[in-house]
Amino acid sequence: MPLFNVFDISGSAMSAQSVRLNVTASNLANAESVGGSEEATYHARSPVFSAMLKSMQGDPASVGVEVKGIVENNTPLDKRYQPEHPLANEEGYVFLPNVSVVDEMANMISASRAYQSNVEVLNTSKQMILATLRMGQ
Repeated sequence: MPLFNVFDISGSAMSAQSVRLNVTASNLANAESVGGSEEATYHARSPVFSAMLKSMQGDPASVGVEVKGIVENNTPLDKRYQPEHPLANEEGYVFLPNVSVVDEMANMISASRAYQSNVEVLNTSKQMILATLRMGQ
C-alpha cells in the first residue's frame, strides 16, 4: 500500500462520519415532530457503511469507508391519544417519531470522536512524512 493511501482512508472515514453526524442531527431535529398517520410521520434514519477493500484486487484508489445508503428505522412509532390536536386522525391519535434522543446523543458523541480520531491520524501521518523528508537534509 502506498504511503499516501492513509490520507485517502482517513478522508473517506471523515466523510462517512460527517454523513453520520448529519443524519443524527436530522433525527434530533425531528424528534418532537408529530404526524397524523404512520406514513406522514418522520422515521429515524441511520447510515449504512461499507469497507472498500478493492485495493487488494488491484484498484489502489478504492480503500477506506463508503456510505452505501441511509435506511429508515422500522421500529413502531409512538401513538398518543390527543383528539384536540389539529393533526389527529379520525380516532384522535397522533404519531410521534421513533427517535430516541438518548441513543442519538450517544451516536453523535461516537461519530464526533471517530471524526476527531481520523483528524489525529492525518496530522500524525503528515508529521511522520515531514520528519522523514527532514532526515534527507
